[in-house]
Amino acid sequence: MRIVGLLCVVLILSGCGLRERFFGGGGGQASATLPFRAQLSRGDDRRDISVRVSAEGASLDDVRESVRFQATRYCVTNYGRSDTKWAIDPATNDWAFVRAGGDMIFTGRCLAR
Repeated sequence: MRIVGLLCVVLILSGCGLRERFFGGGGGQASATLPFRAQLSRGDDRRDISVRVSAEGASLDDVRESVRFQATRYCVTNYGRSDTKWAIDPATNDWAFVRAGGDMIFTGRCLAR
């Protein structure tokens, strides 16, 4: 009976992604479909984030998808919601970013709590 109970727990954890969160792995599979590798850094206030993407010559839509994925994962894990308020460029009324060589750096804030 214990084996059946243990097996049920393992199946439940693998289905909801907790196994990857606590034991690692799985992240490579999810990020492998993203167009570019993005690196998230948090500010002094942990809700403030910046995401750096090395994507020289890439379309902005592809870059945004990689940025959005990192922010969503961070905000959900730490604050329970995926809502992110991105800095907006007043000229384009779209997400603002700074270029640092071939990298693009986006800034935002997790909105939960």
